[in-house]
Amino acid sequence: MSSPAPLPGPPGAPSEATPAASHDVLIVGGGLVGASLAIALHGSGLDVALVEAAPAGALPTVFDQRNLSLAEASLHALRTLGVLSRLRAPTGPIRRIHISRSGDFGRVLLQAAEHGRDRFGEVVVARDFGDALEATLAALPRLRRYRPARFLGFDVDAGDRRIARVATDAGESRIAARLVVAADGTASAVRDALGIATQRHDYDQTLFVARVRGERPPDGTAWERLTDHGPTAVLPRGDGHYGVIHGVARDEADSVATLDDAGFLARLQQAFGWRAGRFLDVGPRSAYPMVRVRAERSVAPRAVLVGNAAQTLHPIGAQGFNLGLRDALTLVECIEAAQARGEDIGSAAVLADWAARRREDRERTFAFSDGLARTTANPSTLAAAMRGLGLFALDHDAALRARVVGGAMGYRGNVPRLCRGEAA
Repeated sequence: MSSPAPLPGPPGAPSEATPAASHDVLIVGGGLVGASLAIALHGSGLDVALVEAAPAGALPTVFDQRNLSLAEASLHALRTLGVLSRLRAPTGPIRRIHISRSGDFGRVLLQAAEHGRDRFGEVVVARDFGDALEATLAALPRLRRYRPARFLGFDVDAGDRRIARVATDAGESRIAARLVVAADGTASAVRDALGIATQRHDYDQTLFVARVRGERPPDGTAWERLTDHGPTAVLPRGDGHYGVIHGVARDEADSVATLDDAGFLARLQQAFGWRAGRFLDVGPRSAYPMVRVRAERSVAPRAVLVGNAAQTLHPIGAQGFNLGLRDALTLVECIEAAQARGEDIGSAAVLADWAARRREDRERTFAFSDGLARTTANPSTLAAAMRGLGLFALDHDAALRARVVGGAMGYRGNVPRLCRGEAA
C-alpha cells in the first residue's frame, strides 16, 4: 500500500485535525517481537498496522548475524504461525547444555533426552529469521505497513483512540488506534512518549557476536562458559558452524575490537577452552554493550509495552526474545477474549488482565537472567563457593533440573496457548 497522505499545514498541526488513518491496533516496531505480533493477529478480524523504520526491501538492523536460541515454547508458536517453514537455512538443535565457570569447581550437563525431549530448542541466525518473518508478513493482505516511518509522539487522545504522530516519506501524519503497542526496542520512543520511566543497570560488559568454524562440527551441545567478565557461549548452528557470544570487560572492548581474526580466535580459545576442539576461523564480529533496562510499568491508557521496550535482559540463558514473544502472544489471547465478550480491546480492564497474566513469567525470567548474570560475574571467594555448591546441586538433583529446564524452555507462569503447542 502507499504511504498515508500528509496532513495539510506544517508539522504540529492542531490536534483537532482529522487523522490520516485509523486502525484497531498500531504496532510500533517491526523487529522480532513486533513482526511476530502482527503475524499472530492475522485472522483476528482486526485492522492492524505496523510502523517500521526500515524501508521496503530492507530488514531492521536487529536481523544481523547474531544467533537466536529459540526455546521449545517459542518453536511451537512460530511453527503454528507459519514462520519456521519459511526458514531457508537449517536450524541447529540444542540437545545438551553444558555450564561451567572458570576457576570454580563443578559443572552442569543438561540432557534433553532425560526430560523426554529430542531437543531443548534450536539456534537460528537472526538474518534468516528476519527473512522468514518478512516473507510471512508479505503474505498478510490486510496488514497495513507504514515504512519507512518513524514514531514522533502522541497528540491529545480522541476518546476511544490514541493519536500517534508518524513521520513518513510523504510527511508527518496522525494515525488513530484503539490500542498502540510499543515494540520499538530498548530505546523505545513510544515508552518515552508515554512518560514511563525505566530502571537501568550497566553490567560493564561488552558482548562480541560472531560465527566460528571449529575442527569438529557441532554435535547439539550448547556450551556456556562463565567468567568474571561475562559469559562465553558457543552454540550449535545448523550450517556446521558455531554461534559465539564472547563477553569482555567494558574497558577491554576497544582493544578486543581491534584484534585481527587470529588474535580474536586465540582470545576466544583461551576463554572457552578446547571443549569444541580448535577454532579455525571467524566471520564478521559485532559488539553490543550490555545494559539491563526495565520499564517501571508495562501499560498506559490504550498502550502496552512488549519485548525489549518493556525489558531488555542480559543474554545469559537466552531468555530475551523468548520472553518478548510470550508478551506478544498473551496480548493476542487477551484481545481475542475481549472480542468474544464484545469489549473494547484497548480498555484498561483488558490491559490489566494482560499485565496480570504476564506478571509471574516476567518476574521469574527477569530474576533468573539478572541473578545469573550478577552472581556468575562475582569474583569473590564466597560467591565462588556458593556457585560451586549450586552447580553441584543442579547436577545431582533431578527435580531442581526439571524446574530449571522447564523455565528455560519457556514454561513459566501463564503460558500462551500457541507456546503450549495448541492450535490458534
